[in-house]
Amino acid sequence: MQIITDPAEMQSIAESLRLQHQFIGVVMTMGALHEGHLSLVRLARQKAGTVIMTIFVNPIQFGPEEDFHRYPRPFEQDAALARSAGIDYLFVPSPEQIYPEGFLTAIEPGPLSSLFEGRFRPGHFSGVATVVVKLINITRPHIAIFGEKDAQQLAVIRQVTRDLNIGTSIIGAPIARQSDGLATSSRNVYLSSSEREQATVLYRAIQYAEQETGRGRSDLAAIADEAGAIILTAPDAVTDYLCFVDDETFEPAEEAASGKAYRLVMAVRIGTTRLIDNWRFACP
Repeated sequence: MQIITDPAEMQSIAESLRLQHQFIGVVMTMGALHEGHLSLVRLARQKAGTVIMTIFVNPIQFGPEEDFHRYPRPFEQDAALARSAGIDYLFVPSPEQIYPEGFLTAIEPGPLSSLFEGRFRPGHFSGVATVVVKLINITRPHIAIFGEKDAQQLAVIRQVTRDLNIGTSIIGAPIARQSDGLATSSRNVYLSSSEREQATVLYRAIQYAEQETGRGRSDLAAIADEAGAIILTAPDAVTDYLCFVDDETFEPAEEAASGKAYRLVMAVRIGTTRLIDNWRFACP
């Protein structure tokens, strides 16, 4: 595995790989690697001859009161995991290399970016879209793998690459879960043992929604309310949002219609840790 820090060098290597007819896949991360990231790498390895991983804690997607400065950065551990996972190139630029002096450009993804996560984290998706386009331009991948846990982020990235005619195919990978159903996340390390146990209510709410829609119920707003009540059985839980949405537009959905796909999306604070999760189903 080769570790690259300079964007120009990474771009030159990627261009050379393309000239050699190498099919390139990229997995973009902020480090603090876990099984969710490694599952993305495994999918990339199945589909691409060369796999690039990026590690970059992107300052412009964090709000002023968020955890940018304390976000975990265990680089040596991350590099060892990336190497063992079969990464060919590990791209680890600094903020100053990605956003040099005089950098002014930002991508505004439109209405989708103002819903849910965008409402609670103003400017977040502009920061995500801007860095993703930059990293695509630097690593020149044919495919980019993103986890479905960040479902709204995945929808924004697909929209941006489609709108801007970016040739990279965006592939979603299933949510990696721990044995009790909690979605893997770098922020799980913030949870105390008590909070970690309480966090299982997110998956219990998803299981309830799966059960009720499986029984044929179409009253999505009522099911979401009932799932929300399950969340609140955890004493330290505060719900930012919990709602069914149209899987394509992310507009809130109150009633399921035949032939449509929906997603239950949620953001829940357990103590000081904010967790997101989602579940998708198609109405027959």
